[in-house]
Amino acid sequence: MSAEATQETKCLITVNGTAREFDGPPRANALDFLRGQQLTGCKEGCAEGECGACSILVARSDGEGSRWTAVNACLLPAASLDGQEVITSEGLGSVADLHPVQAEMANRGGSQCGYCTPGFVCSMAAEYYRPERTSNPAVSAEDGGEHDYGPNGFDLHALSGNLCRCTGYRPIRDAAYALGEPEEDDPLAVRTQRSAPAPVATDIQRADTPTGELGRFRRATDLESALQILADEPDTVLVAGATDWGVEVNIKEARARSVLAIDRLPELRQIHWGEQYLELGAGCTLSELEWKLAGRVPLLGKLFGQFASRLIRNSATLGGNLGTGSPIGDTPPALLALEAQLVLTSIRGNRMVALAEYFTGYRRTVREPGEMITAIRIPLPLAELTSFQKISKRRFDDISSVAVGYALTVDDGVISKARIGLGGVAATPLRARATEAMLEGKEWDLDTIRAAARTMGQEGTPMDDHRASANYRKAMLASSLERFYAEQLAHSGTGEEQNS
Repeated sequence: MSAEATQETKCLITVNGTAREFDGPPRANALDFLRGQQLTGCKEGCAEGECGACSILVARSDGEGSRWTAVNACLLPAASLDGQEVITSEGLGSVADLHPVQAEMANRGGSQCGYCTPGFVCSMAAEYYRPERTSNPAVSAEDGGEHDYGPNGFDLHALSGNLCRCTGYRPIRDAAYALGEPEEDDPLAVRTQRSAPAPVATDIQRADTPTGELGRFRRATDLESALQILADEPDTVLVAGATDWGVEVNIKEARARSVLAIDRLPELRQIHWGEQYLELGAGCTLSELEWKLAGRVPLLGKLFGQFASRLIRNSATLGGNLGTGSPIGDTPPALLALEAQLVLTSIRGNRMVALAEYFTGYRRTVREPGEMITAIRIPLPLAELTSFQKISKRRFDDISSVAVGYALTVDDGVISKARIGLGGVAATPLRARATEAMLEGKEWDLDTIRAAARTMGQEGTPMDDHRASANYRKAMLASSLERFYAEQLAHSGTGEEQNS
């Protein structure tokens, strides 16, 4: 595929086992496309990916097989589903033959007005088919109870992106915990034994604005082709999970002359453990990283459960979260604490940039025209003491008021290295360098922490906004360091001795 227009003008999307044509416009999201196909189980509740009323299932790669993954249809460009397989609530079962999830929701009173129910059912179905659920039920992580598992291994936080306003969550939870294993001949379970559809080259052009301006959506099948498109048209909008771009399109009516999907580029979806660093592909979704890393990077493990919702994490990527340049993204504070470096790639080759030097201003970075983030490198070995703290109005599925990532190394009771990443307290994510300097070389004790906490409260340039006041943010920074210290003492079991 090249930057030149091709003859391909339509997309073929397999929905509930039937191939359906989508022919634009490029800005149209999957929700609008499906409702246009009379599949009205999908609902628009928020258009921002926060309510889950539009949840659908997409077959995603899972090694040699596939995994049914719940995503927000309101955010995904419909053209990004070209060649893929989608299941809506209508495709799960019928009135005469309910799917087990639908049956349990009905039997246990999990639906009242019914508006949110199809979305809940799709999210529950994704968890129902999760291969690890019954064969190896997960154990709650040591992260303050970020997960809540039922006796059948059902992770209740699979529903963290679905909201209900009238039924209440207890009967929905009861329905989730009552689910057994899929039958051997369950067609959707059988489908997971086969590979997910391979990416296809997509190039669709249609009038995309009220003025009739041409819009174009493309998907390249390899990195070289994508980089050539970006070199020829540097103003092209790069889209992976579309969890940010989808909101811009829906709420702010953003339009782009050229959009390039990079979420399925194989070169951006690798995870490599080396002797000196861990390299994470920028196109890996946060859910994929969570499962594949399996806690081997504890700081990221503590972050994942607090990042938005499962529906968002199923689409959002590390590269996308960093690429927006947002000062309140959740991943930068953790990655700053891990001293991450970014691999920026263009047709000219690769260059390495420390994440601490990547942000230059509000939503501005050092990324040059024609470049994209292809990987994130984390130096090894990892720090011993880590934590991720997110202060927000809601515990889950919310935007940070303040976010802090910690990574400390303590040798013989002395802090030999301290790295602290901050978000929400300046125009960019940043390192708490003054606090780091105060900690390094000092005793790992309460006196050191209290002294450093005063400096921590002065880091950044926090402002007043609708999420928090500047004074509140300063107070949270100071108390955050003391909380981190208390967490580590509790984990080591030496809290009483060291606090006496």
